[in-house]
Amino acid sequence: MSTALRDGVLAGKVAFVAGGSSGINLGVAQGFAEAGAKLALISRSAERIEAAAAQLRAAGHEAIGLAADVRDFAAVDRALAATRERYGEIDIVLSGAAGNFVAPALDLSANGFKTVVDIDLLGTFNVLRASFQYLRRPGASLISITAGQAVRPMANQIHACAAKAGVNMVTKCLALEWGPLGVRVNAISPGPIADTEGMRRLTPTPEIEAALKRRIPLGTYGEKRDIAELAVFLCSEGARYITGSILDCDGGSGLGGGSGVGPAS
Repeated sequence: MSTALRDGVLAGKVAFVAGGSSGINLGVAQGFAEAGAKLALISRSAERIEAAAAQLRAAGHEAIGLAADVRDFAAVDRALAATRERYGEIDIVLSGAAGNFVAPALDLSANGFKTVVDIDLLGTFNVLRASFQYLRRPGASLISITAGQAVRPMANQIHACAAKAGVNMVTKCLALEWGPLGVRVNAISPGPIADTEGMRRLTPTPEIEAALKRRIPLGTYGEKRDIAELAVFLCSEGARYITGSILDCDGGSGLGGGSGVGPAS
């Protein structure tokens, strides 16, 4: 375990994680818990989110799971209210619920486009906007999970590119408006992260995986813990003067370097 997640830098804080039943978001939730925070996790599936919360409790952390769809503002608001009733004012909010699939624009239906935008972009707005009245102010730290598609156009990803570009702007606009109230808002843009559903879909064969790694300057995938480390830092006193930033954690894949050409994420 690394120092950042061991020394209790988030002791006494309350964290609300949207999309926390699996993948990167659950990894960040585990990081928050290891750093001392109390956790509330939300996801559409009551069964899956309770299983994730139970996993954290089994490791000795304090966590609850709440069923809520990020596309439903009222449901998110109820989950936030329940969190504050249980733990008190909320110090940390992570908005990470996302949906994606590979589809050329000509094969993408209007409903398919809307589904990804609703989960990623509308969901991020709902989570961050609904959280405001429950936040500890000043002092709260909000984080969106975005992606490289927000700034780098990709074939077969028009829906994700549009949604994540919007997430970046939601992050920056809220940082601008809420900064004077002592609320910091940032985003993390993960690159290729091992053992995630996204990478399994993007690299279905060892050959494709090897080719992708050759395009990453650091030569390998990141781990969920790398994103957790960055998230914990953003919520700590060490980041008290950082807001409105989109931080890449991608091994340099977005630079278009490595042994190949173009971005890897």
